[in-house]
Order: sequence, then structure tokens, then C-alpha cells
Amino acid sequence: MFTNLIQIRFFLVTILCIFFLNTAQAQEDPEFFKLRKVLSMKANKLNASLKLIEDPEAEDSIQKTDSIYGKYWDTLKMNPYKSYSLKYPFNIDFDTIQYASPIDKKKVVTSRYGWRWGRAHRGIDIDLVTGDEVRAMLDGKVRFVGYNGGHGRTVVVRHANGLETVYAHLSKYKVKVNENVKMGQVLGKGGTTGNARGSHLHLEVRYKGVTINPEYLFDFNKDNSIRAKDIWITRNRVNPVNHVSTRKSKMPVYNTREDALNGVQKERVVYIIRKGDTLGKIARRHRLSITQLCRINSIRRNSILRIGQRLIIN
Repeated sequence: MFTNLIQIRFFLVTILCIFFLNTAQAQEDPEFFKLRKVLSMKANKLNASLKLIEDPEAEDSIQKTDSIYGKYWDTLKMNPYKSYSLKYPFNIDFDTIQYASPIDKKKVVTSRYGWRWGRAHRGIDIDLVTGDEVRAMLDGKVRFVGYNGGHGRTVVVRHANGLETVYAHLSKYKVKVNENVKMGQVLGKGGTTGNARGSHLHLEVRYKGVTINPEYLFDFNKDNSIRAKDIWITRNRVNPVNHVSTRKSKMPVYNTREDALNGVQKERVVYIIRKGDTLGKIARRHRLSITQLCRINSIRRNSILRIGQRLIIN
């Protein structure tokens, strides 16, 4: 019934379009041309609706595209998801098992995702020389190109699974916003812009505004492999406090939601020391004895605590 009504409307609008087209051509009246344009747009919209009803897969495809390139598609903000709340664990799926290396030489990670110099380092640093080409790891669409604080010149690419890869400290851009890019396509050239100590690529991986340890998703070796096609993310994998920038974290991949929920029970909890904290206060807050806390962290009861220092709780 619904389809029949749309077909009737489409038929009537098409007849009107033909009528006004002929009339406008005969009279050369600008107002007729305007009306013809409006009616033509309505006809195209109705035609698209008919196609969606006849092809449910096309409708699903458009809805998926709208969710990726819709409400949160912002070419002016590096993170348009600040008002978005993400529930854990969440899933990321890939349609390939390999990615393109972001640089054209051996990938040397000089600083990892995690706690560094008393603050969070939300990406990994890969060594390069200023002027080296930086490439897209996966097919996608360029969402942001611009200068962003400590990141310097930055390019953000959003991929079909909603994941975003962030390429920072660039010296030059080679793409523009809303441009579709292929895996391996040059995005820009490496440099030292922003807060960079020497030339390197600062690479971040984000999902709906949340940064993820890139080494949980990708193996940064010569094989350029994605660790699994279906990966579940827990808070441990996104919280820099649970990682140290000087060494690679041991992170088995969670392939199912059940794996992720079970893994949460085994993941360690880390506490960052704040002003006024003592071992006694921290121990009581987490229902531990001071002896247990000291043993877990290999410290003494009289050890001096520093603001920003990390303590393992379990």
C-alpha cells in the first residue's frame, strides 16, 4: 500500500515536471525555471525512496554511511565527539587483514601509547625525516586538515568502520577535507610542527572520539598486519594510565564480547597519585593493606610518593 502511494505521487510529479518544462521553454519565464527545478528535485527524492523500498540492502548501506559521515562529520574540529558517550566494551571490525605503512621505511616506534613524563601520550611516535611522505593506513575520507595545538599540522582520516587515524606534526598537506583517499595514498609530509621534539610522525587511532592504543589494533612490523578482523575494546586498551610509553604492552586480542568481559577481570587497575595522597589513604580507598600495595609495586612503606606517579592497584 505504502509503495503504491509513492508510485502514484512519483507519477503525478513526473507529469507536472514535463508540463512545466514545456511551458517554461515556450514562455522563457525565470519563475517557471525555478519551479521546474524544485519539482525535479522532488521527483528525484521520490525515485530514491522507491529504490530503497525495492532494495533493502541499499537502505542499510545509506543508513551506515549516514552514521559514519552524518551528524558527527565536522571538518573544523579535530574531535567532534566530545558530547558523545561510548559504552564498553565496543567492537571494531575490519574488512582487510593488512594496512598500508604510514611511512616508506622501516617503522621504528620511538615512544609508545601510555603514561609519559607525568601525562598521557595518546598515540605512538614513529621515526622519520622531515619531508618524508606520510600515507593513509586504510581507505577512507579526509575529515580534518589543519593546525591543532601540540599536534601541529594534522590530517584526520575516517574509515568505513568508523575508526579514525590521526597523522600529526606534518610539515605539508597533500589532501583536502572531504577527499576520498585510498590505502597508501600520500596525505602529507612529515615534520616537527606543534610540540615535537625532533622530526617524527605522531600517529593516533580514535573511535568516536576515544583514543585506542594503536598497537592493540595494528602490528607495526614489516608485515603491516591488522591483529584481527573483529576486535573488542575495553577501557584498559584506551586508558593511557595502564600503559608505559617506554615499552610495548602485552595485549591479547579480544575477538568476542565474552572474551572482552572475561579479560576485564584480569586487567590491572592503575592509580595516579594526586596531591595529599598517602599509601594509607590509597590502600584504604581500594580495600588493600599498605603491605599489599607495597608488594604489588615493589616499593617500601617509607617510599616518597610523587604527584603523577602510577601505582598498580591489582
